[in-house]
Amino acid sequence: MAGATTAQRGNPGSARKGKGSGSPKPPKPPKSSKGSGPQGPGVQRLVRRLRHRGPVLLCLLAAVLLAGGGSWVLYGSSWLRVEKVTTSGTRVLTPEQVLAAAAVPVGAPLVSVDTDEIAGRVRSRLPRVDSVDVVRAWPHGIGLKVTERKPVLLIKKDAKFVEVDASGVRFDTVPKAPAGVPVLELSAAQSPSGRRFDEERLLREAVGVAGDLPEPVAKETVQVRMGSYDSVVLELSRGRTVVWGSGEQGEAKGRALTALLKAAPKADHFDVSVPTAPAVSGS
Repeated sequence: MAGATTAQRGNPGSARKGKGSGSPKPPKPPKSSKGSGPQGPGVQRLVRRLRHRGPVLLCLLAAVLLAGGGSWVLYGSSWLRVEKVTTSGTRVLTPEQVLAAAAVPVGAPLVSVDTDEIAGRVRSRLPRVDSVDVVRAWPHGIGLKVTERKPVLLIKKDAKFVEVDASGVRFDTVPKAPAGVPVLELSAAQSPSGRRFDEERLLREAVGVAGDLPEPVAKETVQVRMGSYDSVVLELSRGRTVVWGSGEQGEAKGRALTALLKAAPKADHFDVSVPTAPAVSGS
């Protein structure tokens, strides 16, 4: 018994090996922390976002490139520059006068041309022009569409005539009276109303009367005599006269006068101062 006990104590290593055979297992690698490393959830989300937004970024890049290229085409290239300027609508003025007044910058990029500035130059340099439309005619043109003022009255000044339009604007002085435009004769200085209505006010009233005349009557009107605010007389061709009265009810008076001229073509005196009761004499 004592020998057995001694043998077991003398080989303690054999007893430890008996608990497991083979070499010891290698230690397991430590687990990566959450969200770290190339395969972490954070990196994966970033990759997914880039994949999702990739087409959008490409579209934005393409838009930037297109915008830059478009700006170069509009401003830097020679493709869209002013090469031709045309005019239309002139009656008394010549196209050359309008072109000189407009001073369009030929050779400039068409997109950079200031159309409002051009229109302002034409109106300021040519008072006969009532309005002008300036339009771009792509790819190389500028168009000027002019509307000229039309005289409805003439004011005699020495041996010339000042043209007055329907707004009372004196816009030009001509050496010869245009056909079909009556001459204004103001003689209101001696009338009682002369103190109340100055020459400018009477001129506006006379312009209103001339503007209310039907076209056939206007062509027959030689002179508009204004003795006072409410005393206007028209001198027609062939020595005929028309008592018009004031400038009120102008359209009704024009219709009444047209009817009288047709009903009594040989009469030489007409009165439409009261349009509802017109009168004629001398027939």
